[in-house]
Amino acid sequence: MQNNFDKLNEIFGVKKPEEGQSPDSAPETAAPEPEKAHEAPSGQEHEPEQGHKAEPETAGNAETDAEPGAGEEEPAGDETKVLPSIHGRGVFGGKKRAQSEPEPEKSEEPEAEKHAVNPIKLIDDLIYDRSKHNGDGHEESYHVDDDEDEPLEERDYKPIRSRRDGKTGCLVGLMYFVFVISLSIILACVGWMAASDVLALNKDYTEGTVTLPESIFTEKEVEEENEDGTVTTKTVQSADIDYVANVLKDAGIIEYKPLFKLFCKVTHADRKLDPGTYELNTKCDYNALVLRMQTASISMVTTTITFPEGYTMQQIFEKLEAEGICSVEDLMDAAANYIYDYPFLEWSEPGDASRLEGYLFPDTYEFYQGEQASSAINKFLLNFHGKLTADMYTQADNLGISLHQAVIVASMIEAEAANNDERANIASVIYNRLNQGMPLQIDATVMYALGEHKEHLTEEDLKVESPYNTYTNTGLPAGPICNPGLASINAALNPASTNYLYYALDTETGTHRFFTSYSEFEAFTATQDYTGN
Repeated sequence: MQNNFDKLNEIFGVKKPEEGQSPDSAPETAAPEPEKAHEAPSGQEHEPEQGHKAEPETAGNAETDAEPGAGEEEPAGDETKVLPSIHGRGVFGGKKRAQSEPEPEKSEEPEAEKHAVNPIKLIDDLIYDRSKHNGDGHEESYHVDDDEDEPLEERDYKPIRSRRDGKTGCLVGLMYFVFVISLSIILACVGWMAASDVLALNKDYTEGTVTLPESIFTEKEVEEENEDGTVTTKTVQSADIDYVANVLKDAGIIEYKPLFKLFCKVTHADRKLDPGTYELNTKCDYNALVLRMQTASISMVTTTITFPEGYTMQQIFEKLEAEGICSVEDLMDAAANYIYDYPFLEWSEPGDASRLEGYLFPDTYEFYQGEQASSAINKFLLNFHGKLTADMYTQADNLGISLHQAVIVASMIEAEAANNDERANIASVIYNRLNQGMPLQIDATVMYALGEHKEHLTEEDLKVESPYNTYTNTGLPAGPICNPGLASINAALNPASTNYLYYALDTETGTHRFFTSYSEFEAFTATQDYTGN
């Protein structure tokens, strides 16, 4: 104890009280009166916060941090204390108001305003921790110095977020909610309209006719994965989807072309469509539309056409074009290059359209509007194949000819015969002249070579250079000159047994007369006026 007072005496000039004298009754000259600090409310003692020690922070800094008079108790009636600074300098480091400065007069405020709670400050106090930690882990009290003359140092924290007016925030929130709801409604409406078009939901009923010409189809190579994992490249027919979407839109079948094109791209619909004319309606969804625009679809518009016996391939193709089935150009291309797998065409080579002459069996057919050329031609060939029998091949063998040669003979019979009764006799004349090495001299072959039908051939016409001219060439012509019916085919395979070498038209009856000698033939023709005069 003695040592402590000696140290205090050395630092502050404090003398040891005499015996019987308390430290409170020490002379006032023992130390200068400390400057008054902020007065605490009456009856309240400012005590250190829990966990703080009463002694100075460090012994080594006692001389620099302590101030004269610190630690002395004031009389009870005029007790003052120094509160901790807001800036964390502790009890001994806090700034004090000069003693000579009078206390600033405080404006008298209503009692209610003095004790009113500022909600913003209250929230601020709850958000931010006003306590700071010194180096040894002890918390220091936070105190706002109400000295308006000295500015406060800037806080070492920033607000988490700026405050905004409550009404503005509510308005912005309401506007955002309205925006989200409006956008959702718009998207829902767009989605419903798109779904209605794709799925054909709630659409007004409309019918339309759509034609997909063969010109919009091109060949392209695609890769397909096989079951064993290998990839195979093959050539497929692909439709121009832009054209398809346009004609469907123009017909009133679809509403949104981009949506239909997207559907076709995803489903590879371009490979599934076929040329043709189709009857469609708005009750068909996108998938149904694709299925209906195929050759085998019941939605295709059909046309029934009858082809008489003796029509050439050119005449048949022109009639198909006139009826809106397909173009002559496409038909000629298919006839020349398309591979048709039939035994009666084994002799033929692709590249020449005339190879199909004689095999387009005359009959009544039903075609699709805008049908693919190869498909239309195949109907003729399939019908011809159905008419052939095993006996026909046997009969051809018995005559020493091929089936193809029999068809050539049948085509000449078809072009020359006036009625069924004379078909077998005409066949006998052809075979008899062939057996004797005579030129057939059939006018119909010359007309085929000329590419036109004439009532009367001139001497110049008979000299035309062509493998089909049977006046200048012996043997059979290069190929059939028309497409014969079943009666002429049977006559070619079953000729009459005669010695006829000539026949001539009787202009009075419209039928032919047959002769075994040229003199008989010449005498009869001299009585006929073949010029029409």
